[in-house]
Order: sequence, then structure tokens, then C-alpha cells
Amino acid sequence: MSDDHRICVGAIAGAFGVKGELRLKSFTASPEDIADYAPLSTEDASRSFDLTLTGQTNNALTARFPGIATKEQADALRGVRLYVPRDRLPSLPDDEFYHADLIGLDVVDTGGTALGRVKAVLNHGAADLLEIHGPGLKSTVLLPFTREAVPTVDLAAGRIVADPPEGLF
Repeated sequence: MSDDHRICVGAIAGAFGVKGELRLKSFTASPEDIADYAPLSTEDASRSFDLTLTGQTNNALTARFPGIATKEQADALRGVRLYVPRDRLPSLPDDEFYHADLIGLDVVDTGGTALGRVKAVLNHGAADLLEIHGPGLKSTVLLPFTREAVPTVDLAAGRIVADPPEGLF
């Protein structure tokens, strides 16, 4: 978990139209839920935004932020990632995890041998993949984040027990 206990819930993808509306990528389970967590802040917490969802476009929501009235102002925010305090997010069932909680966890195999550390959580459509890096690995390894390959996630101990497919490591 990050030091300040904030979770990235979305990112601004640029302007939508010419009147200050924004394209907004939501990283919440139900994309529209991002509005429930407002105000959203920038990564460095220097700016905070309330928002009103206005619709949908290809792979994004459309939204209005107070004070953003022109295409130029909207475009200036392109790429800004939006965060909320962790305590504003709902608790998850035992078998679900926020990506931010998995990043940085040590990964060991079922015999206790260190395999590496979670660098990122990726999703290319089918299922989540844990990107593992560490000493002894020539490159990062992508471990399927399934119950079979990752039988145990122990957040309190800061580690994951993995049973990777043969030959992955």
C-alpha cells in the first residue's frame, strides 16, 4: 500500500468537445462509481476535483469538472491520474484485492523459496497478471492471478504464496 493510503481510481484522457467536457477513464469495478468517490485529487494532492458524469464515449466516460470551461483547459489535464483516500473505498470480499495492495508484496513458492516481488498488476482482457521481478530473474515474469497459480495472498504478512505453472520461473 502506498504511504499516503491513496488509490488511483481514474485518469483524464483529454477533452471531449469544445466546452470543457473531459474524457475520463475509470478504474473502478463499475465505471460510473468513480463519481461516488469525488472529490478526486491529483497524485501530488495539489488539486482536487468534483465531477459530474455527462455520458459515455468510446472506452471512456464523459464528465464536467467545475472551473474547466474550454477545450484547452480540458486538454491541459490529459494524463492526470485521479486518486481518493483508501478509506473512501468499500471493503472487498476475502478473495478480491485492490491492485495497490498487491504491488510490492513478496512472492514465494509453496516451498517457501523467494520468487520475487510484485511490480505491477496487468490486465490484457482475460484475467489479471502479476508482473514479478527480482534477483535471479533475467526479465519480469507474468504470473496468472488465479486461485490455482496464487493460492494464498497474505496482506498482513506482506506476501503471496504462488504455485506457478511448470517452467514459468
